[in-house]
Amino acid sequence: MGVEDFQQQDHDRDISAVRNFYAGVLLLAKEALVRAAPGADPNVVIGAKLKPIPDGRGGIAMEQIGHTTVDFQQIGDRARDFGIAIDHSALKSLNKIRNDMEHHYTSESAAAIRAAISKGFPVVASLFRQLDEDPLALLGNAWTVMLETKDLYDQELQAARKTLADVAWHSPSVAGAGLRCPSCQSELIEQVDGDNEAQDCIEFRCRTCGAKPEAGDVIEQALDDLYASSAYVRYKEAMEDGPLYQCPACDRHTLVEGEDCCANCSEPLDYRSECFRCGTGIGIQDYLDGLDEGLCSYCAYVAQKVMRED
Repeated sequence: MGVEDFQQQDHDRDISAVRNFYAGVLLLAKEALVRAAPGADPNVVIGAKLKPIPDGRGGIAMEQIGHTTVDFQQIGDRARDFGIAIDHSALKSLNKIRNDMEHHYTSESAAAIRAAISKGFPVVASLFRQLDEDPLALLGNAWTVMLETKDLYDQELQAARKTLADVAWHSPSVAGAGLRCPSCQSELIEQVDGDNEAQDCIEFRCRTCGAKPEAGDVIEQALDDLYASSAYVRYKEAMEDGPLYQCPACDRHTLVEGEDCCANCSEPLDYRSECFRCGTGIGIQDYLDGLDEGLCSYCAYVAQKVMRED
């Protein structure tokens, strides 16, 4: 049903396509989980909430609480535990659009919505292979549509990335990041002059929506995508910023920990990274806060305290 809606090239049907296709992919993933543990209770395999109960033989058994099954995030986690390969990132944008639609809002263009659905097609193909099932036999014409759409998307993506292949990026992180259009979130973003090799001379253009975004916006978004998980974990566990920091020269969050310069404007990051008093590493944030005289934050505090006492 999702693929049939997708074929109509109508924005109202695109909304239906997202809901139907996304629901179908999750059902397919749950089937893969169930088949990976054929001797287990399917309700436990895909149950969202489980609790241990005595099994009457001195051990425990797991029992499902309620009827809720695993959601998008839980499926990714459980699939890894079960040895099932699912490209979680390929479904991430589709999941966001679907959630927005459930709240009667989405900022994505029709082109971006269709691109997100297209990126989910390889996930379906992979799951069918892991289930040892023939997608053509089960999906019929829908499978043919998916193959044709994926081929076209791959061709466009390859052509777009070819225009950027020889760019000398200021940051190795940008070279390995996935660039997207800030307007429609499409990965089909290219540079107008495919022969240009200098990052500072790049003029971007989106093949999906036609926008010509600023290079700084594209680079900042790419780094945020690349390091979002690391930043979340670091802040949650240690209440610390990083690994991205705001550059004092261009004011963008494009200073990457461990790199020598700003990924956007190439402003050099020239500071002493080890405290000359105690040998402790000096973080980038300390440097940006003005602790650039070779002392870590603790030693700087001690030095200031001694000065005040004197």
